[in-house]
Amino acid sequence: MRAVENRPATYQDVLDAPDGMRAEILDGELVMQARPMPEHDFVSGALNEILRSTFQRGRGGPGGWWIVAEPELHFGNPDFRTSNPDLAGWRKERMPAIQARERYKIVPDWVCEILSPSTARSDRMKKMPIYADVGVKHLWLADPSTRSLESYALANDGWLLLATYGEEGEATIPPFEAMPLPLADLWLPEGETPPA
Repeated sequence: MRAVENRPATYQDVLDAPDGMRAEILDGELVMQARPMPEHDFVSGALNEILRSTFQRGRGGPGGWWIVAEPELHFGNPDFRTSNPDLAGWRKERMPAIQARERYKIVPDWVCEILSPSTARSDRMKKMPIYADVGVKHLWLADPSTRSLESYALANDGWLLLATYGEEGEATIPPFEAMPLPLADLWLPEGETPPA
């Protein structure tokens, strides 16, 4: 992950990001990173599939959510805070519909960042405080390298670590505690790492 310096960032920098790069503006700083690796993609796809089926479509679960992969979030001025979490979710009672041809301006109820060696520091030190500041209620950090998932809840304007989960069994994790999450399904199976 690299910060682009020497001039103020603008939302146009996000739009002009080179192919294959993700761009965000974190408290006025333009940050770009390469597209994620397969381990990251696997976790993102697994969570997206499980949560969308159960919590968005209501197949075997309660429904009532929008689950979106890599949404572009605008927290106020897009020249100051434009974020692309790996996954985000909104309760449909707060955001009844997704507006076509508009960026997401409603603060999500839940955000998930999937850590990698190049993004972990920024995810923890820059994005977590921003998510707390704007009022995201729940945050998950998934780490493919340690096969662990951390669950946080917003408390007193900061993050309270609720639990850290490993790679086995099932867990009921807020805000999706209505259905157990099969932890082993999140991680790329051992010995099946795709070639780089």
